[in-house]
Amino acid sequence: MLEIQNLWKTFNPGTVNEKAALQGVNLTLNDGDFVTVIGSNGAGKSTLLNAVAGVFLADQGSIRLDGMDMTSLPEHRRASGIGRVFQDPMMGTAATMQIVENLALAARRGQFRGLRRGITRQEKEQYREQLRTLELGLEDRLTTKVGLLSGGQRQALTLLMATLRRPKLLLLDEHTAALDPATAAKVLSLTDKIVSEHSLTTLMITHNMKDAIAHGNRLIMMNEGKIIFDVAGEEKANLTKADLLQKFADLSGGGLESDRMLLN
Repeated sequence: MLEIQNLWKTFNPGTVNEKAALQGVNLTLNDGDFVTVIGSNGAGKSTLLNAVAGVFLADQGSIRLDGMDMTSLPEHRRASGIGRVFQDPMMGTAATMQIVENLALAARRGQFRGLRRGITRQEKEQYREQLRTLELGLEDRLTTKVGLLSGGQRQALTLLMATLRRPKLLLLDEHTAALDPATAAKVLSLTDKIVSEHSLTTLMITHNMKDAIAHGNRLIMMNEGKIIFDVAGEEKANLTKADLLQKFADLSGGGLESDRMLLN
């Protein structure tokens, strides 16, 4: 479903602030893969997701989604096939618009985006049923402004919006990092449910090693713009946080103390 070949990205080239964020990354995701991505700060995790989403163009390499070459396409041309949930609960939704209006816009992704023709009664019933699956009571608050929701409610709504049209690829950029532990667990549970029910090909960035192990069928570790570890199946399921931290230290050449941030 996703094929990345020899992807390079350098920021501020030729200056004292030059940063090689991606260095020849190769990654292939099969249809339905749920891949968690970990690594220390500056490892290239978010840069990888941004490159796939089209936030910026890569310096070198190629990106193909479901056989289509997206390497040179701008972000808006990729939006119809990609759903994304950000770390900040304030992103991904329109705070001053109602829940039902946000869902209607998400449902029109890749099509006519305005609401001039209105939202039909049938659409409202469909949104009410979809909101009911979140088990947050939002199905009875269709006309509530999204800005009045809690962070967890907003992330759950954003997750629903990002998957409303069944994207070919779902990008989750530390989407629970800004939430308290109980709310984060709820959103992760919803994530597992939605991804599983619709067999969505998913890339999820996290700094939480426990979450990286517990969720998805595959885990990759990044360091200094490269993928240094790739594990799947039973081997992934049997990993512990201690195993993963030691693996990072062994493969990156760094000391354990400098990488405690991974444990969160």
